[in-house]
Amino acid sequence: MHSEIIMAGFGGQGVLLIGKLLAYAGMKAGNEVTWMPAYGPEMRGGTCNCTVVLSDKPVGSPITRSPHALIVLNLPSLEKFESAVRPGGVIVVNTSLINRLPARSDVRTVPVAANEIAQEAGTPKAANMVALGAFLGATGLGDMAVVKEVLGETFASRPKLIDLNQTCLDRGYEIGKACAAQARS
Repeated sequence: MHSEIIMAGFGGQGVLLIGKLLAYAGMKAGNEVTWMPAYGPEMRGGTCNCTVVLSDKPVGSPITRSPHALIVLNLPSLEKFESAVRPGGVIVVNTSLINRLPARSDVRTVPVAANEIAQEAGTPKAANMVALGAFLGATGLGDMAVVKEVLGETFASRPKLIDLNQTCLDRGYEIGKACAAQARS
């Protein structure tokens, strides 16, 4: 197993957080892992992304030019990274902020209204968790129980956020799983 994932969006959307959660969950599951953030000089509002590599063998480089998957939370990130995804890859698209789907027919698209789903759950700030859940459901990569365990450890000092974020993960997971089942049929 070797998977390269890019997560991208605006600073403040929690892109780096979901990358860390995925990386820590991969470590807990016994995988070799890299997590590499990249962001501009701006704080909130500027673009940022991170790359996570999960493998059952040592990882040669944290950099990828052709990821297996892409999670995008805003339109500039889709425009920047869409063409890089390998044929047969997966692109999770936050349709709350992105007004188009990928133009490619050689990738599997997982559309998810992450902001609306997070708002329904209690806060739009958890849209990143909805997107991560959709990715996990669509790909089967990663164990939800381990991701939730890492989420609980991450938010241990703010327990009110644990249930909310886990709810958003679950809702995204169901959407991703439904998209995967539809793609198989």
